[in-house]
Amino acid sequence: MTAFHISPPVADAFPDTLIAVVTATGLRGGQPWLGTATALEDLEAQLADGAWQPADESDPRIEAWHAAYRSFGTNPRRVRPSVDALGRRLAKKGTLPRINPAVDSYNAVSVRHGLPAGAFDLAHVTGDVEIRYADGSETFTPLGEPDTVEKPKSGEVIYTDTTDVLTRHWNHRDAHRTRVTEDSTHVAFVLETVAATRDGHLLKTAADDLQTLLRPHCEYSTVHYLSPAHPDTTV
Repeated sequence: MTAFHISPPVADAFPDTLIAVVTATGLRGGQPWLGTATALEDLEAQLADGAWQPADESDPRIEAWHAAYRSFGTNPRRVRPSVDALGRRLAKKGTLPRINPAVDSYNAVSVRHGLPAGAFDLAHVTGDVEIRYADGSETFTPLGEPDTVEKPKSGEVIYTDTTDVLTRHWNHRDAHRTRVTEDSTHVAFVLETVAATRDGHLLKTAADDLQTLLRPHCEYSTVHYLSPAHPDTTV
């Protein structure tokens, strides 16, 4: 069991936060996921037809994250929230990257709903996960760069376990150690908003959509919600 916790200072600073933690147990990432492939193709076709555009920085969902980043000292135009970066890539290239079915699933849900998404392989998470401000002593090894060690700056919002940082700048980039691969069988996916009063219903719809993609390819899936009023959950 892994506990997720929002620290009191982060809860106080972002009182309208809502985070969905969607788990998948017995995940089978080595088989074709036709639902996910179709979801990606549909988004790309809608973009090509001009019927849909990913949220950009003028969208209130992205603006809210830019404001959050600026509040903890990160320039969101240099270090972009994950959903902003992914949407910009889709708008420019016309396609989303194909990584593996689990990652492709949360990427599709993220850009469809304009909400940041990420995931952790729970087999490689040590202890519990906390969303807190960095104190400057932590280390972070970025996804895809196993030989790189970064030092998050003091005051930056991070996800961390008892070993090191799992995500920098709240949701900009995940760590290499807990990355999700085709071999991952127990995964926690996170979907986030800092404007739950306005976008909480979108977050819950996104969690449902993600579970729809996951369920045919896992033994079971659950969803738990974190907020300043309910800052703890165990998955």
